[in-house]
Amino acid sequence: MVVPMILQSLVTNLVSMIDNVMVGQIGTEQMSGVSIVNQFIFVFNITIFGSVSGPSIFGAQFFGKGDSEGQKHTFRFRLLVCGGIIALGIVIFGLFDDTLITLFLSENDSPEVRMATLGFGKSYMRIMLIGLIPFGIGQAYSSAVRECGETKIPMIASCSAVGLNILLDYALIFGKLGMPKLGVEGAAIATVISKVIEAAVVIVWVHTHPKRNRYIVGAYRGFRIPLNLTASMTKKGLPLLFNEFLWAAGMAFIAQCYSVRGLDVVAARNISSTMTNLFSSIYIQLGACIAILVGNKLGAGRLREARALDDKLRFFAVAVTVVTAVAVFPLAAVFPDIYNTTPQVRSLASYMIIIQACAMPLWAYTNACYFTIRSGGRTELTFLFDFGFTWIVQIPFALVLSYLTAMDIRLIFALVTFSEIIKSVIGFFMVRSGIWVNNIVGAKVSEEK
Repeated sequence: MVVPMILQSLVTNLVSMIDNVMVGQIGTEQMSGVSIVNQFIFVFNITIFGSVSGPSIFGAQFFGKGDSEGQKHTFRFRLLVCGGIIALGIVIFGLFDDTLITLFLSENDSPEVRMATLGFGKSYMRIMLIGLIPFGIGQAYSSAVRECGETKIPMIASCSAVGLNILLDYALIFGKLGMPKLGVEGAAIATVISKVIEAAVVIVWVHTHPKRNRYIVGAYRGFRIPLNLTASMTKKGLPLLFNEFLWAAGMAFIAQCYSVRGLDVVAARNISSTMTNLFSSIYIQLGACIAILVGNKLGAGRLREARALDDKLRFFAVAVTVVTAVAVFPLAAVFPDIYNTTPQVRSLASYMIIIQACAMPLWAYTNACYFTIRSGGRTELTFLFDFGFTWIVQIPFALVLSYLTAMDIRLIFALVTFSEIIKSVIGFFMVRSGIWVNNIVGAKVSEEK
C-alpha cells in the first residue's frame, strides 16, 4: 500500500524541487519571493489535508465495516468543506498578499532587494491562487480513493502531470521551445496546469470505475448527510482541521522568525527545505498508511490486531527514515551549488540540510504517533500533541532566540529543530497508554483492548 503513496509524494515533491531549482537559476530575489509565497500555499495545502483527515477517519472505518453508504456521506462532507476552504484561501491571499509577503522581508536588506522580492512574490501569488481549486477538489477525491486501499491511482495522477510540469517550467521560465520568457510567472503557470491534470486523472478514474468506488454512485444526487454523522465528523474533524492549519501556520511563523536575520536565511532555508521535503515524503506517507491500515482494523473491531500492527508500523517508519537520512548527508555538500546564489547562502543551506537530516528519525516517530492517535478518532489528543507543542514550545523558543538574542542563526536553527525530542517523548507515552484504541463506527468489537 505505502509504496505507491510514497512514489506519488516523491513525484509531487520532485516537481516542486525542479520548479524551485529552475527559479533559483534566475536569482536570489526571485527565489526568495517564490519561497515566501510557498510558505502560505503550504499553510493552505496542509489545511486542506486537515479538512479531509476527519472524514477520512470515518471513511477508513466505514470501508473496514463494508458500509459504502457511510463512505458516500464522508465524501460529500469532504467536498463541502474543501470548497469552503478554497474560497476562503482565495479571498485572504488575494486581498492581503502585500501584507503577508512583507512579514518575511527584513529591514537588514536594502530597499531595492525588498521591493524586488515583494514584486516577484506578488506576481507568483496571483497565478497560484487558481491552483488552489484543483488541489482542494483533487484531495477530496484522492483521500476517498486511498482509504479504500487504492493508492496506485493517485500515484499515476501525479506521474501523469510531472513530465508536462517540468517541460512547461523549462519553457515558460526561460523562454524556450517557442514560449515567452515569464520567469516566476511561468513557474506558477506550469504548477497550476500540473495540479489541474493531477486532479482530473483521479476524478475521471473514480467516476468511470463505480464498482470499485461504490461511494460515488449517487454521490451528487443531493448532499444530504445524516445529522448525527455530520455532528460526529465535525466533532472529530474540527480539531484536526484547526490542528493542521495552526501547525502549518506555526511552521510559517518559525520561518518568519528566521527571516529577521535577512533574506540570505530565507533563501538558504528554501534550498534546504526543498531537499529535505523530497525525502520527508517517505516518513509522512508511512504515517498516512498507519492511519489507513490501523483505522481499518479498528473499524472492523479487531482492536488487539490494530495495536500489534501499529507497533510494527511505527518501528518500520523510523527504521526506513534512518536509512533515508543517511542518504541525505552526501547531498548536503552538492545540492546548494545548483542554485544561482551567493556562497554564504549555499554554505548556510548545506548546514541546514545536515541538521534536518539528523532530525528526520525524530520527525518520523512523532509523525507515526500522530497518525496512530488519529486512527482511533482521538482528534482532541492530536490537537494537543501537534498544535500544542508547536505553539507552546517551538514558537516561543524560536521567537526568543531570533528576536531577543544575538545568537548565530546556525545555532538557533539547530536548537529549534532538535526541540522535537520533547515531542517524541510525549508521543511515546501517549501511544503506549492505548488511549487511541477505539472503534467509532459501531462495528462489533471482536477483541478486547
